[in-house]
Amino acid sequence: MSTKHQELANFIWSVADLLRGDYKQSEYGRVILPLTVLRRLDCVLAPTKDAVLDRHRQLRASGVQNVDPVLRRAAGLSFYNTSEMSFRKLLGDQDHVALNLRAYIGGFSPGAVDVLEKYGFDTQIGRLAEAGLLYQVVAKFADIDLHPDVVSNHQMGYVFEELVRRFSEISNETAGEHFTPREVIKLMVNLLLAPDEEELITPGIVRKVYDPACGTGGMLSEAQEHIEAHNAHATVEVYGQELNGETYAICRSDMMLKGGDPTKIAFGNSFSQDGHDGERFDYMLANPPFGVEWKKVENYVKAEHARGHAGRFGAGLPRINDGSLLFLQHMISKMKRPEDGGSRLAIVFNGSPLFTGAAGSGESEIRRWILENDLLEGIVALPDQLFYNTGISTYFWILTNRKDASRRRKVVLLDGRDHWTKMRKSLGDKRKMLTDDHITELTRAYVDALTIADDPEHPQHAKVKVFATTDFGYQRITVERPLRLRFEVTDETVALLAEARAVGKYADRESLLAGAKSLIGTSSATRAEFAMQLNGLGKLPAAVEKAVWEAFSVSDPEGEVQTDRKGNPLPDTDLRDNENVPLDEDIHDYLKREVLPHVPDAWVDESKTKIGYEIPLTRHFYVYQPLRPLSEIDSEIKALEAEIRTLLDEVTA
Repeated sequence: MSTKHQELANFIWSVADLLRGDYKQSEYGRVILPLTVLRRLDCVLAPTKDAVLDRHRQLRASGVQNVDPVLRRAAGLSFYNTSEMSFRKLLGDQDHVALNLRAYIGGFSPGAVDVLEKYGFDTQIGRLAEAGLLYQVVAKFADIDLHPDVVSNHQMGYVFEELVRRFSEISNETAGEHFTPREVIKLMVNLLLAPDEEELITPGIVRKVYDPACGTGGMLSEAQEHIEAHNAHATVEVYGQELNGETYAICRSDMMLKGGDPTKIAFGNSFSQDGHDGERFDYMLANPPFGVEWKKVENYVKAEHARGHAGRFGAGLPRINDGSLLFLQHMISKMKRPEDGGSRLAIVFNGSPLFTGAAGSGESEIRRWILENDLLEGIVALPDQLFYNTGISTYFWILTNRKDASRRRKVVLLDGRDHWTKMRKSLGDKRKMLTDDHITELTRAYVDALTIADDPEHPQHAKVKVFATTDFGYQRITVERPLRLRFEVTDETVALLAEARAVGKYADRESLLAGAKSLIGTSSATRAEFAMQLNGLGKLPAAVEKAVWEAFSVSDPEGEVQTDRKGNPLPDTDLRDNENVPLDEDIHDYLKREVLPHVPDAWVDESKTKIGYEIPLTRHFYVYQPLRPLSEIDSEIKALEAEIRTLLDEVTA
């Protein structure tokens, strides 16, 4: 940001001096941001203000109902204002500033009014008026010249982003929900766009960029600036959607102030109110909220899931308490088809989407679908404590449906956890930051990953690993062992029989229990022999007979193997175990090597085998640290004991 932009932002922010005492620091943005928008719109509309008012009077006199398109043309912009008021005129009636300001805002075209309503600015007008501050604040803003001849759209965008950044940083408790640190966005955009740098300089290119959880629009702005920095003649169309009203207003304002199309920023929940239904994009990026449940939109999501891949969520549904992988599926559904040029997307996740969910679960099935369709290009592990409202570790996932030949069926894992520098002052949970050098190093390592992985001498070799997509798959097998039993009637087993539900409902319960007690001391090693001993109990209903066998059967490692009617061994559910077998390994070979040497009677129930996918990134980069020698530890303990004794002597002397 240039000195001029910084000075202008500082001047606008100085209005906060008037608010001190009546507003908390974290509330300053509620006044400063919407008034900045209003003042900019006022200056932008000034040259055509009289023409718009004249045209509006003509249309009203002639009874025309749909005036919006005509007045847009008269203004030469996507918005206009039909009020006789302006910022200067507001100051002419000091006693009615609130009334006139509301009338002035009401004169804006619907889109601009919607933005100001989402800010909740009407509430602030009342609050400022009650505190006796409204006239002074409006007067301050009237002194700021934001005319396009003085402050270009590009410069205005920088100024507004600087104001948003300050507002977010003093609202640490919620900043992370709506504002991603700029250096994190820069790295994300670099990773997303770096492979396409040669293509981006093509004259006259048009690129569409989308963020389904756009917050204040920082990612969209950074992507647009990156592309335009490579090609000043590129046309970049940015699209977004945001659920939080105030944050949506900030993002849409930013688009308006830069001269973009604010209608491409939609309001609402991306899952239940897709604001860009049917659209497809060249690039997508998002930092969706971590671990936020999707119960409020459960009906919409499940209905779309039921449509299979005709909907957005055909791959699977994650647990109700974390919608992260729903955002990813939503973005994948908006990829351009490969024959139309394909798409690239980047998304920020915590560790959960990497491995949460066993084989067959919704999360595992989503990962499986992504990897089997060769959509995952790479994952970058980031340092912890990078974000304002969480100190947990985070990861970039980069996906594309147009991998070049060298990367097909491969996934790059890049460990960037050591690339950080400590901040001079913490901002909420953010204690670390990425420098420009870190961003350059990580971007280069990602782009050159295949070369680095093949070069053991490369300084980044230990931080880059390349895997086949199938390396993350596994077979979840169920290992069974035979049920071995002996049979006996004791006081304990008769007591178990008495507690059985089927016996409790049996009409001849007492006679059954009496007969059972008469058999106390009876035992057998085989089922057939014991069945003969039970004949004295008479013919029993099936449910009661089952309860008798369950009560008198005792698990015994040396007991008789129980079989079904076909002679197949029955499994002992208490001895059942599960193993994860690599996807490319034969499960029977695995059984012979890993299981049978220890339990020779085991077998795999292949009907229960499930395919699962997980990405254990930290395991792949784990480096074993040998334990220190005991002598070294002992020496250190003795030194500490001596130090403690010295300190105690000083205290007691």
